[in-house]
Amino acid sequence: MSAMSQPAVERLTYSPASPYPFDLEVFRLSDLKRRSTVQAMRRTYCYEFYMLICVTEGQCTHFVDFEPVECIPGTLLTLRPGQAHNFGTEEDWDGWIVLLRPEFLLPAEAEIVPVLNRLAGSISLDSTELKRATQDIQCLHDDARLGLPKRSEEQLGAEAEDVSASCLSVEVHALLRYRFCALLTWLTVLHGQRQDPASQLSGMLLRFRQFQELVDERFSQWSQVGDYASYLGCTEKSLTRATLAVEGISAKAYLSKRIVLEAKRLLIHTGLPIGELSERLGFGEVDRFSKFFKRETRFTPKDFRKRATIP
Repeated sequence: MSAMSQPAVERLTYSPASPYPFDLEVFRLSDLKRRSTVQAMRRTYCYEFYMLICVTEGQCTHFVDFEPVECIPGTLLTLRPGQAHNFGTEEDWDGWIVLLRPEFLLPAEAEIVPVLNRLAGSISLDSTELKRATQDIQCLHDDARLGLPKRSEEQLGAEAEDVSASCLSVEVHALLRYRFCALLTWLTVLHGQRQDPASQLSGMLLRFRQFQELVDERFSQWSQVGDYASYLGCTEKSLTRATLAVEGISAKAYLSKRIVLEAKRLLIHTGLPIGELSERLGFGEVDRFSKFFKRETRFTPKDFRKRATIP
């Protein structure tokens, strides 16, 4: 299957079936197939929530931000808000899916978000690790059911029962957050992206993180590495050394990669004219944007959009 064979990307919000009260939901892919359609499963979506996919059976190819990711038992994908994702066409696979709103992280943001961001988009668990991960995810699934309201027409005092159920939901929500944080921390200990202690102490990792955050904020305004270096109070060479140490590419290449990703998202997610899209990305002239995009992707913006919207 080609990553470009899907219709335009649809935005998808977190909306579990009522009366599910939590900001985290766990289910099997086989369950999702039963409550969805083949057509819906084949679409490409831009999620407004986090998603973890743990493949437990079979083989498949997912597409994340238009790039294929080969999956086998033990593959764990971490998808972040704003990324485009397609499940692919393979049917003979199954696994666990964990969805969570960004709001789910807020009460413990200082602990969970950095841990989540240290996980690569795709990691491989060995058989022992996969067994442990599936057990932990199963616990999340089972614990979520503790807070689901029990319906019975014979029960009296429904109003008091609702209050009790609401209190229980708060407690279960906290339990889910602690369990999820423990799972993420365990995964990060084994597979987190990290530098050796000397690199951490040197501040190189910190410098890259500052650059990364600034690029996300200013990539449509600043197209030169020198702008970022000046703002961060360092030289272009030191910024490139930090980016090479963490990402394996230069600061210039990292900036271009981020701009290309945003361009792809806008080309697929929106119907903006190429000229307006070019302005939004800070290029101004369409020709300048088109040359940049073709150099980085081998497609013109028009060709990329056309290929991506072929049914």
